[in-house]
Amino acid sequence: MTTSKPPQEQPAVDPEVRAELGRLRDSIDNIDAAVVHMLAERFKCTQQVGHLKAHHALPPADPAREARQIERLRQLAENAKLDPAFAEKFLNFIISEVIRHHEQIAEDTRR
Repeated sequence: MTTSKPPQEQPAVDPEVRAELGRLRDSIDNIDAAVVHMLAERFKCTQQVGHLKAHHALPPADPAREARQIERLRQLAENAKLDPAFAEKFLNFIISEVIRHHEQIAEDTRR
């Protein structure tokens, strides 16, 4: 864990550098907001998939589909100059959450 110095002990920063830092952080904040909204849209779709699976007694997980998606995302990441291993970890986290939702939907449907 890093600790920051109290404001009075921090070195002076060139105003142009501070402005550029602010501009970049604003962009990061906008991208983070877009990522959250995209994830929300993705989960709306996967919730519909979960209800469809539950209604037709299909299993919550689809390992073949998941493997294809992971490979696809790794390729997209590579093309975008993003670490494919990071992209895979990210997608695996999302997939595990989706499966958890699908299991809950299936359980609720059986009641």
